[in-house]
Amino acid sequence: MPLYEHVFLARQDISAQQVEALTEQYKAVIEAAGGVVPKVEYWGVKSLAYRMNKNRKAHYALMNLDAPAPAVAEMERQMRINENILRFMTVRVDELEEGPSAMLQKRDRDDERGDRPGGDRDRGPRPPRRF
Repeated sequence: MPLYEHVFLARQDISAQQVEALTEQYKAVIEAAGGVVPKVEYWGVKSLAYRMNKNRKAHYALMNLDAPAPAVAEMERQMRINENILRFMTVRVDELEEGPSAMLQKRDRDDERGDRPGGDRDRGPRPPRRF
């Protein structure tokens, strides 16, 4: 069967549990049609590059699929109907990536550096401003 990577964006105002429920729903669609979903990753809420349907942020999720094309088409059809899904993209790949995706690796690397964009470096106190 062909291999796919599928990413979808869900509205920000739904909860992470609802995103997980959507993922399980679409996973069931794939498995009912004879496919397999070996990996599912939830990437969290991220800012969008531009507003989509009045949303500035979205929940991101990745699914690796080993499924026939009609199963993927049915899942995409159901995503088009669902009002909580902002966008989705399915890409056919030669082989599925093992281990965490680049997005999760980036998040782990950011967690090691600290929460601030500049890392854990401390610049010390600021000098007083002179007018």
